[in-house]
Amino acid sequence: MRGSKNQVRSEGAEISIGRRGVLAGAAAAVSLAVTRAPAEPIATSATGIVATSHGPVIGLVSEGIQTFKGLRYAAPPLGRLRFMPPSEPSAWTEPASGLFYGAAAMQLASGGSAVSYPGDVGAALGQGMDSPQDVVRQHEDCLFLNVWTPALGDGRKRPVMVWLHGGGFNYGSGSWPFYDGHNLAKRHDVVVVTLNHRLNIFGYLELSDLGAPGSGNAGMLDLVAALRWVRDNIAGFGGDAGNVTIFGQSGGGAKVSTLLAMPAAKGLFHRGIIESGPGLRGMPQPAAAAFARTVMKDAGAADLPALQALSADRLLAVAQMRGGGGGFSGLRWGPVVDGKVLPENPFDPVASPLGAAVPVMVGCTANEQTLYNVGQPWWGKLTDAELDEKVKLIPGGKGPALVAAFRKLHPDHSPSYLYTDVAGALGAFNGSVLLAERKAAQHAAPVYLYIWEWGAPVDGGILKAPHTMEIPFAFDNIDKGPILLGSAPSTQALAHQTSSTWVAFARAGDPNHPRLPHWPPYDADRRSTMIFNIDSRVVDDPNSEVRRILQS
Repeated sequence: MRGSKNQVRSEGAEISIGRRGVLAGAAAAVSLAVTRAPAEPIATSATGIVATSHGPVIGLVSEGIQTFKGLRYAAPPLGRLRFMPPSEPSAWTEPASGLFYGAAAMQLASGGSAVSYPGDVGAALGQGMDSPQDVVRQHEDCLFLNVWTPALGDGRKRPVMVWLHGGGFNYGSGSWPFYDGHNLAKRHDVVVVTLNHRLNIFGYLELSDLGAPGSGNAGMLDLVAALRWVRDNIAGFGGDAGNVTIFGQSGGGAKVSTLLAMPAAKGLFHRGIIESGPGLRGMPQPAAAAFARTVMKDAGAADLPALQALSADRLLAVAQMRGGGGGFSGLRWGPVVDGKVLPENPFDPVASPLGAAVPVMVGCTANEQTLYNVGQPWWGKLTDAELDEKVKLIPGGKGPALVAAFRKLHPDHSPSYLYTDVAGALGAFNGSVLLAERKAAQHAAPVYLYIWEWGAPVDGGILKAPHTMEIPFAFDNIDKGPILLGSAPSTQALAHQTSSTWVAFARAGDPNHPRLPHWPPYDADRRSTMIFNIDSRVVDDPNSEVRRILQS
């Protein structure tokens, strides 16, 4: 990046220094005037220049929080670097702009039928989850991260919380409104990092035998590169490289699970939070390699150079066409158990010993699957007979028993809700319990299990407590979703309790704090589980009959 004393060039924006703000670390008062409209509002006051291992960076400050967006942590994965492990970027000497979010990775279509539900649900979800903007910003050159910190160069060593975004391994970015790290940094004195990395075909196409070692896990290796950047640079942003927590939801939770089993990630983080994304296993390498051959045939590419010569749009179209073709836990794309980058499944049949010493918090929401079903044509019309037909597809003939168990738990639930109850139990609930059991069985570091029970009031509470519901609470960002979340004082109190819990775990590997009932670690005898709601409480072995059916 080129610049001068009075000018900094951002990706597509030229910044000139004026009277109202200050350059990060500069003594004189100046202001920042942008020659084109930015993608998001600019913070209103001062910032600092920070030296990093690749070159100096400059950001902005808002309400005392130093903010750096779009910092490059690896070289653009273009041309011959496509499908390859991430490499170091070229160094720079002039301050690189940290004023705007970097490009999102190339995106497949986002999931969740709730956005099409007539009413306020779609608009409510859109306030906090910015998938349309990701499509606008998408590019192969996407290896950027963002940092929020209360102070620079004050000698403090703050806990570092690195967020891994959701979206399966198909879509998403670290720049969604609900992921904004400002409130966590300001209210809890932590350093927050969010990031982008390669997804779908660009991050998880297994081509190792064609000269692209680790290509089936390139997106995961991007995360390792970002964590190395944190290790090498976060002290300059007021953070403690010796106290790093990785946390993520949905696909982001599965990324946390996977990093716990990756040799290259060992020692780069010290705690893990897995939200509605218990990644128990990866895709077997033979199946991944066979799938890659199918993709190459679809793309009309006979070898690796031919694949690297295709346009990004062409590759994305092939990935979209092959949408359901394998991947992590049934997702389209995801990590590959290749024996090297990922030597074994993270938590199947047992927990990987690589992450044994890392404390873990894992959980799910009470109504995971409403997000994916309330917009379906059958929603609200499903009959008991149709429900019975749907659950016949469940392996092992467990469908009828699960429906019966949920009828006891929720006698007021319609067939539509009973279906989502069963679907949610099969996925995130069962996976979270198994992960907690297998982690606890190592007797090496504690694991804490939770269920998020608080439901969104939007449209009469139709979503209940859906997939993603805990995110704005964990980030203390409920102000960014007023349609979805409402504005009741009790809701804000729950946000303070939840974010304090996440931060307490990041500080010490123990989520307990004065605002929370005592939460014991999980074990197979008592099965203590925190239920997050206005009346947060610990319950031993919740949904026990459902659990026993699933594990029978």
